[in-house]
Amino acid sequence: MGWFRSERLDGGRAGLFASCFAALGLLAACASTVGGPGTGAGVTPSATGGQPVVGDTLGNGTVRVALLLPSSATGNAGVIAANLKNAADLALREFQGGANLQILIKDDRGTPEGARQAATEAISQGAELIMGPLFSPSVAAAASVARPAGIPIVAFSTDTSVAARNVYLLSFLPQSDADRVIGYAASQGKRSIAAILPENGYGTVMEAALQRAATANGARVVAIERYGLDRVAMQQKAEALATVIQSGQVDAVFMPDAGDAAPFLAQILSARGIRPGQVKFLGSGQWDDPRIAAEPTLRGGWYPAPDRAGYAAFAVRYQSVFGAPPLRTASLGYDATSLAAGLAARYGDKRFTADMLANPNGFIGVDGAFRFLPDGTNQRQLAIYELGGGTPVMIAPAPQTFARTGA
Repeated sequence: MGWFRSERLDGGRAGLFASCFAALGLLAACASTVGGPGTGAGVTPSATGGQPVVGDTLGNGTVRVALLLPSSATGNAGVIAANLKNAADLALREFQGGANLQILIKDDRGTPEGARQAATEAISQGAELIMGPLFSPSVAAAASVARPAGIPIVAFSTDTSVAARNVYLLSFLPQSDADRVIGYAASQGKRSIAAILPENGYGTVMEAALQRAATANGARVVAIERYGLDRVAMQQKAEALATVIQSGQVDAVFMPDAGDAAPFLAQILSARGIRPGQVKFLGSGQWDDPRIAAEPTLRGGWYPAPDRAGYAAFAVRYQSVFGAPPLRTASLGYDATSLAAGLAARYGDKRFTADMLANPNGFIGVDGAFRFLPDGTNQRQLAIYELGGGTPVMIAPAPQTFARTGA
């Protein structure tokens, strides 16, 4: 998905079914109609015993939740915030029978202090769940307020260091990518893996994810090269890896980096005589990129990603309401809101307990099945795509349960 380093998220069915959000085995329905809550402002009488709400809200239900967004932050953060808010609005509009939620929109300014203030205000106004923040320092700051109050958080950060019990990350995490692509490769007989990773935080996290996934799937990591973020360093490490591959010890090469990195590395390997048919190139969700799809030296490579149909249907509905296509991250706002609405509709006073949020059966959202783990991280079920010199082709669908993920 390409969100990790920047810190920024039955799919083929149309209409109602494309937008449904369900707990696996614990159905929470949604509707295909659009219309409904929209945005409100001003003073709202307390529905849950908290202080009256002053400011921006979505919905008028009796269950209050908060949405912490970097609305006034500089750069692209404000645009992301607007998309997340719009997606939350759309989820309320589409929930069957009307979602019994009132969402308190709080500007965390993209800073830890802003997040702390926003969380404090939301909790004082009766919020039972916090959705967001987006940035990891803000998540940690909000959690410092929410945890003593017993208020769970469903955040959009990809930094697993801020995850904890009752601080859940909804974003796409490197471990899910590694688990899916390494598991699939192992199921196809590719169990001797070399990796070439960037010498940065993403590379460190991906190395740990690779080791864990290899152990879980009976594979072994033969060699790892870490490159500096310049082409000379990348070439040196790719050439060193080519020597290992040519020794015959390797049948798959994991190189999850995004953008121009994977094509350049593959070109260096090709220049050293490594062909796609000789080893299988394995990527991450960051390979869902036209630059990588067009690279001939990566032809036949595999990478994990959500089924595109679910997000495509969401994007059409979003654009029809808001007049512009959503940013890719927007699906997180939709799924967080749908999760809150579904739990509120079905589970009464237990709606946002750890047992409900970390249901091992998981949930289905815009991007397929996911579940929160007790430690606050998540697992996602992803499809496998194969590069072919044009539009990548899905060769293994995303599992719809968590019973089995290898093939």
